[in-house]
Amino acid sequence: MGMGASRTRRPTIVDVAERAGVSKSTAARALAGSSNITEETRERVVKAAAAVGYERNHLAVGMRSGRSGMLGLVIPDIANPFWADVARGAQDRAARAGASLLVFSSDWDPKAEATHLQTLRRARVDGAIVNPVSDSFDDLDRFGMPCVFIGSSAERYPDVSSVGSDITQAVRLGLDHLVSKGHKAPALILGPKSRLARARFLRAVHEHFVERDLDPGVLAIEDGEYTVEGGREAMKRLLAQPRVGHLAVFAANDMMALGAMMAVRDAGLDCPRDVSILGFDGIPSGEFAWPGLTTVAKPGRDIGERAVEGLFDEIEHKPEHRRIYMPCRLIERGSLADLSVTTPRRVAGAGRN
Repeated sequence: MGMGASRTRRPTIVDVAERAGVSKSTAARALAGSSNITEETRERVVKAAAAVGYERNHLAVGMRSGRSGMLGLVIPDIANPFWADVARGAQDRAARAGASLLVFSSDWDPKAEATHLQTLRRARVDGAIVNPVSDSFDDLDRFGMPCVFIGSSAERYPDVSSVGSDITQAVRLGLDHLVSKGHKAPALILGPKSRLARARFLRAVHEHFVERDLDPGVLAIEDGEYTVEGGREAMKRLLAQPRVGHLAVFAANDMMALGAMMAVRDAGLDCPRDVSILGFDGIPSGEFAWPGLTTVAKPGRDIGERAVEGLFDEIEHKPEHRRIYMPCRLIERGSLADLSVTTPRRVAGAGRN
């Protein structure tokens, strides 16, 4: 312990100053990053603080500066690896700036979301990143703090900074790949009709079909929750419908796609010999499925990082208030049969590397 400190109390700035041989105010300014301190003095103070085990009282600092050094993140489903990836990106970017991140999962419940936002306000966070689970808000001022939106609902609020995937680019990427494999009219497994994400996905599909002079009305569509079980049940309903030839399915997220693969196995069928499945999100578990899940991967971690950067701009009162669309990429594994060749073939070992 340093001079003046004891084992029965926490070290103070006075202990640091005594050990470094400087005044209390000089020690405080050195640890606060003041530019009026020489590097030699700053280094001596930092070493003294480490030696006595001193930690700054961030609550007191925040009360003086009006900043807490804490940010909030409210996502709809922490159990979904995609949202966990978003949270990881946000946490990493916040940490690089010396900020802490409080993460909440609303479980797609507007009431839970409201409770989490209230908790963040009480915690006096500097700002929050929110994926709204409701597609409409009566009063945006209810956030009561600087905020950045992520997710589909953000498009309804052009005056709020937001970050998200380029869904139109992503859907076109997936459909173009399906066409290249000989799947011209895939069935769709989409989310609930109440969600804007479903409308955006379906709109992109319709535009793609019209551009190819095809009728989007011929597409088989089943809705479900954005979960494994939701995809499984939707796939069961698709399999119960009359069909001729090979069935290809484009699912609105990977969790649903993995559930669809389970339903195919439950029915005694084979993926991709009997049914081809394309996912959407790029979660890690798709790589370990059998066969490996071909998917359109969204940049979850990058979305989290960019959202934090946008939030810092909001906090500093210098936002551009714009929607940032981040491109997606295709990950090809083994869940799609190639009907463009004479005999549909299966990719041996796909998804196992």
